[in-house]
Amino acid sequence: MAVLQTIRELPSRRILESVAASACVAVAAARANAQWTTAPVSAPGVEYRLFQSAAAGTTVSFHVFVPPAYSTQATARFPVLYWLHGSGSPTAPIPQMTSYFASAMSQGKIPPMLVVFPNGMNYGMWCDSKDGRVPMESVVLDDLIPFVDANYRTIAQRSGRILEGFSMGGAGSGRLGFRRPDLFAGVSMLGAGPIQADFLDEPEGSTTPPEMRLAIYEMVWGSDPAYYLAQSPRTIVVDRARAVIAARTRVRQGIGSLDALLPMNQEFDGILAANGIPHSFTVVPNVDHLAPAVLGGLGQANWDFYNDALAIPCRAACDIDCDGNVNGADLGLMLAEWGPGYGPADLNGDGAVDGADLGALLSRWGPVP
Repeated sequence: MAVLQTIRELPSRRILESVAASACVAVAAARANAQWTTAPVSAPGVEYRLFQSAAAGTTVSFHVFVPPAYSTQATARFPVLYWLHGSGSPTAPIPQMTSYFASAMSQGKIPPMLVVFPNGMNYGMWCDSKDGRVPMESVVLDDLIPFVDANYRTIAQRSGRILEGFSMGGAGSGRLGFRRPDLFAGVSMLGAGPIQADFLDEPEGSTTPPEMRLAIYEMVWGSDPAYYLAQSPRTIVVDRARAVIAARTRVRQGIGSLDALLPMNQEFDGILAANGIPHSFTVVPNVDHLAPAVLGGLGQANWDFYNDALAIPCRAACDIDCDGNVNGADLGLMLAEWGPGYGPADLNGDGAVDGADLGALLSRWGPVP
């Protein structure tokens, strides 16, 4: 039986006081260690950036992978994948994830894109804390995204953004993406949690110590079940279902069959279905709570998700660099991409840049209506 359930059922005041005291210590330690800036991560193509956040009232850091095409295609604009990390470390996944996406871009599986790694702190839960000390949601949505769009050549519209995350980040992707379907074309929830109705319902097989669970509950949601539920993606998606459907947001869930969070993800799949939200739900066999294994187990469907979500913004207008004109710059980009691949110049989305795409581009030559 789960430890927290045991604690609930036992009337022992000593046990409750002991755990509560440990939780208070953990909360104090977590708040003391809350850092809006991390140490830089060294990895190919990765930049460490700082920006001034109005929501946090201080300097905040993030990392961004910049594909080689960004420098070689000097006028092109690029889509952005916002990748939300899980609990424990804001920076540990960055080298592996950048290598994974960089390899896919070099092979033409997905178009060149920026991959932004926000700093969600160790246990920020991608949520504005109830006490206002850690306005994580506001920092990402109100400050980070505008900063990225102002400082990089992005496709600064929802059709050029995907939100994805794993574990804590998977839950964060759901809550932020469903809250603001006007900002993201795709929402990807991988091994997502917490997304249960009651945060203190410890998943069977969870490795989170009870005192840490109580500390997170207090630090983020003020130990308030109503605030926790109001900030949960399960509540937000029901409230925003019509907007998500109207926006045609691409939604997916992916999780390993051995993951302790599988039951709550299956329940969430049912919530999406009950509210008429088109989505995919994939359980990867024989995989535990590991992001790379989940992504790898999705196979071609993984790359199809990114390409379908982006639909290569501006593709319909044949304006490859999204500058409002179909001209020599677009032709140059097309010739540079000639051959197999799902890059921006693959105007018909058939997996190759060829004569069909060239014909489409020439037929739309001139200013975009």
